[in-house]
Amino acid sequence: MIVIIDYDTGNTRNLKKALDYLHIENTLSADPAVIQQADGVVLPGVGAFGKAMDALRERRLVTVIQQVAAQGTPMLGICLGMQLLFERGFEFGENTGLGLIPGNVVAIPDNLGVKVPHMGWDLNTMTQDDPIAAGFNQESTYFVHSFYAKTAPENILATCDYGVTLPSIVRRDNVIGMQFHPEKSGQIGLNGLRAFKEVIDNANYSSN
Repeated sequence: MIVIIDYDTGNTRNLKKALDYLHIENTLSADPAVIQQADGVVLPGVGAFGKAMDALRERRLVTVIQQVAAQGTPMLGICLGMQLLFERGFEFGENTGLGLIPGNVVAIPDNLGVKVPHMGWDLNTMTQDDPIAAGFNQESTYFVHSFYAKTAPENILATCDYGVTLPSIVRRDNVIGMQFHPEKSGQIGLNGLRAFKEVIDNANYSSN
């Protein structure tokens, strides 16, 4: 069972609809006990970094998410949810993130001759051989964001060129992030959700 973390800061309805369409068992929950028992966890997110972290703290989910990641449960952060996986975000001041992937989330520079926010379809380029990113190489997905992750190359599976090189898919062990919205990215995006389910299946197989 995939648990979509429900904290009123994400595109949960469309994400659940996409997983239902793929016949992938899922549920929305903010219950720590349910999240801790999940086979895989999805952290969606829309809005500001600090406000989203506050929402997680209010529901006492920060430690739960960190524990689930530490025990090896596959986790997928989407859009702002991906950004929350990092150590710090600098939207409206400095904010502490979940600290699951080393790095910071900073503003897309406004002097690059591109519109901010980065909104619409854009091309992904795979930078590391990984099943999560393989289906996205030289394929376009749907982005909506004004901030991006700065992290070491070993954590980056795919990038998007938007005046600056933006990580579009990141991974550190069982923790995965997609800066774009797979649930809004047509068949390519759905393939990414299928790939995440395969990560979950492989993790379950390895633990048995």
